[in-house]
Amino acid sequence: MGGFFGVAKHDECINELFYGVDYNSHMGTKRAGIATCYGGVFTRSIHNIENSYFRSKFEGDLKDFRGNVGIGVISDTDAQPIIVNCHLGKFAIVTVGRINNINELEKELLAKGHHFCEHSYDIINPTEMIAALISEGTDYVTGIKNVYARVKGSCSMLLLTEDSIIAARDKYGRTPIIVGQKDGAHAITSETCAFPNLGYDVCYNLGPAEIVEVKADGITKLKEAEKAMQICAFLWTYYGYPVCEYEGKNVDLMRYESGLEMGRNDDTEVDFVSAVPDSGIGMALGYSQGKGVPYQRGIVKYTPTWPRSFTPSTQERRELVAKMKLIPNKTLLKDKKVIFCDDSIVRGTQLRDNVKDLFDCGAKEVHIRISCPPLIYPCKFLNFTASKSDMELITRRVIQRLEGRHDKEYATTDSPKYKAMVESIREELGLTSLKFNSIETIVKSIGLPKCCVCTHCFDGSSFD
Repeated sequence: MGGFFGVAKHDECINELFYGVDYNSHMGTKRAGIATCYGGVFTRSIHNIENSYFRSKFEGDLKDFRGNVGIGVISDTDAQPIIVNCHLGKFAIVTVGRINNINELEKELLAKGHHFCEHSYDIINPTEMIAALISEGTDYVTGIKNVYARVKGSCSMLLLTEDSIIAARDKYGRTPIIVGQKDGAHAITSETCAFPNLGYDVCYNLGPAEIVEVKADGITKLKEAEKAMQICAFLWTYYGYPVCEYEGKNVDLMRYESGLEMGRNDDTEVDFVSAVPDSGIGMALGYSQGKGVPYQRGIVKYTPTWPRSFTPSTQERRELVAKMKLIPNKTLLKDKKVIFCDDSIVRGTQLRDNVKDLFDCGAKEVHIRISCPPLIYPCKFLNFTASKSDMELITRRVIQRLEGRHDKEYATTDSPKYKAMVESIREELGLTSLKFNSIETIVKSIGLPKCCVCTHCFDGSSFD
């Protein structure tokens, strides 16, 4: 997906920018970039981070940066930031989102006389497309409104001008933007885990389609927020770092509450509860408390060298990385009935391999509990999976096998078709039992009204 960070200070900003962007590294694995402005001169650096970490790639560049304002991004899509010079002035831009109609927009803008310099994966750079749409405005605000009106999908962004940062949250607030403050400085980020160790306190959450200008001394509202919000539920379930908060709702607390609810209502007899690390830990702790059985680490993640593996470029590499980073604890597993809590099942290949390993290690029973409902609809608003078609989802393959066509009833918890789908997935993965949390539990655990949370990947509902 992606995450960004920006900072405006009275003194040099590069050190805080460096660490602030690094605290967004859990949001992407492909590219990263930073930009600052000093005396009207923009300095930029972009690196590929697929086989290394952000800090190791950028630490040697820091001496080249000067200025009191800067932005940076972790991206799973295009090379960013883009630096643009147009009738609005010179600015750098980073984005998080997805443009579903990028090919149509490209044709329209080329016909008007625009040109595009950057290409990624045989399409134009999405961030350059956003910059081009902004340049059609009479000022930055009308330009960003043009993005909201014409992009099908979503786009949140930070624009770096010569002396400030303009932050704009996407039309329906599918991704968050949070502002932090301390004496003499303000920062903007997708992920609030960037704030505590840099000394920032959260002071403002941008609303859907809201636009603000941020300087060292304060925030100026350029456009009011819209009322309709559809923030992505998967941020809490999977992507968010445990200490992060979106709309004031903590990620780890949400995972704990969802596990607590499920544990209270599960009569399966087991010896202990374990997590599939890392994003299953919060749920497993809650589940253990709710069910009243011990929490133990039946699987341990080897953290020194294995980074997040959700978005490597090929399925073969995703499966290899997923297998290599998780180590079963044979001593704990032998002859035990164990419940394992995980965040989601996307394709099922990784979990199937893990389950085989658990039985090979002597586990007597392997029960899987998933913190979110079955993923039935591919996301059309954010790039949160690398799936190229509906049939990569295990749910869709099972539905195809059961019925040959999709039916809304498969998304209805405990309906006959839902139960048949879950049972078929259980058999395919070789599990003793399988249960998913309901949409109602997810929404309750997040703590926001259902109308404010995007659950499209679970039930197909959303604002277009």
